[in-house]
Amino acid sequence: MTQDLLNRIDQRTRLAGHNRLALLLFRLGGRQLFGVNVFKVQEVLQSPPLFQLPGLPGEFAGVADVRGRSVPVLDLGLSIHHPEREPVPDGAPRYLVVTEFNRSVQGFLVSGVERIVNIAVEDILPPPDLGADASYLTAVTRFQGELIQVIDVESVLADISRARMDAPLAPEMALPSGSPTLQVLVVDDSRVARSQIRSVLDQLGVATTLLSDGRQALDHLLQIHAAGEDPARRYAMVISDIEMPAMDGYTLTTEIRRHPGLARLYVLLHTSLSGVFNNAMVERVGANAFVAKYSPHELAEYVLARLKQVLASQAA
Repeated sequence: MTQDLLNRIDQRTRLAGHNRLALLLFRLGGRQLFGVNVFKVQEVLQSPPLFQLPGLPGEFAGVADVRGRSVPVLDLGLSIHHPEREPVPDGAPRYLVVTEFNRSVQGFLVSGVERIVNIAVEDILPPPDLGADASYLTAVTRFQGELIQVIDVESVLADISRARMDAPLAPEMALPSGSPTLQVLVVDDSRVARSQIRSVLDQLGVATTLLSDGRQALDHLLQIHAAGEDPARRYAMVISDIEMPAMDGYTLTTEIRRHPGLARLYVLLHTSLSGVFNNAMVERVGANAFVAKYSPHELAEYVLARLKQVLASQAA
């Protein structure tokens, strides 16, 4: 493992240990500040010329050549129907935020990039319930008195591509006939991700409890323990996102391992942040496994392996 990677792991561990989230702040025209998790961002650059490809949805501004790689570019203001979005004058600079998540690289076109800030996770709140018009939000927070809307870029892309969340699993991916129903706790702040995971678990015949952040999950598990029930007997496993408001998945896993009544829980971290970096973090915080979003069949394989392990233990 390279020293650079070790330094990145140490940096992320310290950030998670202090329960903070790094956000890249930007604007889409007008005064409103937006944010995206900086660990999804590869680079920010002044937008190069864009070329068109047939079949791209209207929300895409085109495709950019970024260091010899063709990157699809989404006009983010247009995609979320930002009310203050204004046409960019000819010759005015626009900026390209190049991101990597869900095993793919994509660019987001924005009008201006501000800075990177670290926000205490307890100051990052769930978005207000404003209906479908605000479904692109995953959280809200403030920095130096300004409201920041944190965008759920996974949901934005899924809505545009109309990605299917109910991809059928292979017939052989099933528990033995007559197996008892097992329960899984799913923790993810993205409505798209929760729907995707639930679709997989429904096909496996698994009961699910869905929560939207790590703090909710930890409180839920502690309540079960306080009532005299072993959370590891109620839930065959916990599937948790990493980047979430209120408490991230690294911190949730660390708190689970620290508590004697929760430590036996099996934790699978499931995140759009991919690569060897996360595999190293899994070992650091004590999670049992890590799988990158989003492959329904790969997720099903991890879940099935764990459920069969639980069933074998029960039979013994």
